[in-house]
Amino acid sequence: MQEVFIGRQPILDRKHDLVAYELSFRSAQTAGANAADDVSATANVIVNSYIDLGVESVLGQQRGFINVNPELLMSDMIHLLPKTQVVLELRATAEITGEVVQRCDELKQAGYLLALDDVTLVNDKIKPLLPIVSMAKVDLQRVEAEMLPRVVDALKPWPLLLVAERVDNAEQANRCMALGFQMFQGYFFARPQIISGKRAEPSKLALLRLLKLSRDDAEAADIEQEFKHHPTLTYDLLRMVNSVACGLPRKISSLRQGIVVLGRKQLQRWVQLLLYTAGGPDSGMASPLMQMAATRGKLMELIAKVDRSYDKEYQDRAFMTGILSLLDTMLGVPLPELVGKLSLADEVKSALLTRHGRLGRLLTLVEKKEENDVAAVYRILDELAFLHLGELTAAEMKAVSWAGRIGETVH
Repeated sequence: MQEVFIGRQPILDRKHDLVAYELSFRSAQTAGANAADDVSATANVIVNSYIDLGVESVLGQQRGFINVNPELLMSDMIHLLPKTQVVLELRATAEITGEVVQRCDELKQAGYLLALDDVTLVNDKIKPLLPIVSMAKVDLQRVEAEMLPRVVDALKPWPLLLVAERVDNAEQANRCMALGFQMFQGYFFARPQIISGKRAEPSKLALLRLLKLSRDDAEAADIEQEFKHHPTLTYDLLRMVNSVACGLPRKISSLRQGIVVLGRKQLQRWVQLLLYTAGGPDSGMASPLMQMAATRGKLMELIAKVDRSYDKEYQDRAFMTGILSLLDTMLGVPLPELVGKLSLADEVKSALLTRHGRLGRLLTLVEKKEENDVAAVYRILDELAFLHLGELTAAEMKAVSWAGRIGETVH
């Protein structure tokens, strides 16, 4: 299990009311950024904010400023970010080509807000972006006090919000207020807060397989089978579905439904993004807990097939119940908190949280079988009345064999 961190610094208006947060990558509770490159750092910010920690707990109702370099800006992955909740920051020091300017204009037309970060002067390099971006962030640490009014005057011809960043004292704050800055960020107002959570890292091999499947336009069933091997990726998929499809008309009851709701293009973007954040080939894979969760899911699916051979959706709900049932142990977060972040079918939610309903009884049966509680197993089998112990044992062997192939595939 990997602990993940994200830096969050408030951005205030002229009344000192909170209007947004600057989000930044952190590699530890107190350390600064330590990523291999800008794309990796930004990818971690996106994944940590929108999947691991949950955008609702990181941003609430505010927007998040996220730094993007030209490579990420030009990529398709940028469309994973909800346009109503982010401001894309491009550094004035970046290489600003005609293609970058065109891409910024396309993103603006698509509904994204853009900001030009680290502005220290207005020159021919950044002028093409000034009609496109909505905000210019002026770095007070890199602009001499006597030069600041000139920079502000040079920016005034464009309809921009001026953001003063790295405001460290009252004198700087008052000067910027007098010059007409509308937004403020810096240690004088608030230091970055570090928010932490936990993530079970997916394997790069698993992600590469998913990427190939999505690019090859594979059948939804084949993509679903790949997800079935990876409990935490299943959870991440459902979180991503919630992020990009708020207000779903119906609850998610199967992996396949989640894949369809997300869409192939979004799935491909998401997997590409995760590749920037994943560890080595074997990280997060074939651990005993992962295999146990996968075994539970498969066993519940097999039992459900005996129960209702005609009802594929019921079998899918059974698998989802089993594979999600160990998430609290894997992620170190209470199950009610995790389930609350997912738009799960009521039957699945009830089974996970209270063991009620038909799926709740199947999950209890599987748990008692794992505990070798023979008396409880017989009692539940008698209650269910569609399965005998021999069939349960045979299904268990099939499930263990199926889950065991995860390790073989990875290695």
